[in-house]
Amino acid sequence: MKILVIFYSSYGHIYKMAEAVAAGAREAGAEVILRRIPETLPVEVLEKTGARAAQQAFAHVPVASVDELTGYDAIVFGVPTRFGNVISQMQAFLDATGGLWARGALVGKLGSVFVSSATQHGGQETTIRALHTSLLHHGMVIAGLPYSFQGLMRLDEVTGGSPYGASTIAGGKGERQPSENELAGARFQGRHIAGLTRKLAG
Repeated sequence: MKILVIFYSSYGHIYKMAEAVAAGAREAGAEVILRRIPETLPVEVLEKTGARAAQQAFAHVPVASVDELTGYDAIVFGVPTRFGNVISQMQAFLDATGGLWARGALVGKLGSVFVSSATQHGGQETTIRALHTSLLHHGMVIAGLPYSFQGLMRLDEVTGGSPYGASTIAGGKGERQPSENELAGARFQGRHIAGLTRKLAG
């Protein structure tokens, strides 16, 4: 049972969530590989926004290639939102998977998504659903974060997380880090994906 956690992170929030998803899947007995999406923005832009410095924290994670997607039983995608939609770096990567689509290389594989946004209502669910569209075109089986994760029911704090997938709220300047509840949701999603992958393989 081999699971890929593939992500794009500007300031490290999605990377932290990716590590939590991976940890949950490993707890459930899966072999998990972390990969990051290729950067498409010019270095000057990354430096001006402070993203280049922040990205050094996970520069050790290898960059993903399209062809390697076929080597996994499940793929979990992590992205920040951009105006309620999938960030362009991830979309560019998905746009390059036409060859995989043409030969049905991802049909039947499990797919799942987790996200971040600056604000509580910043488009987390629409971003996940938008990414689901690409996964469905590839014939993947989609899984989210079920309500058996009790953290979805919390009312004592502002928190990310929905039945569509784990999420975190980063703040308008990236000042807020993933909370323990958000990380717990990511770990739960990782365990959930590993369990479903085992059932599908059985």
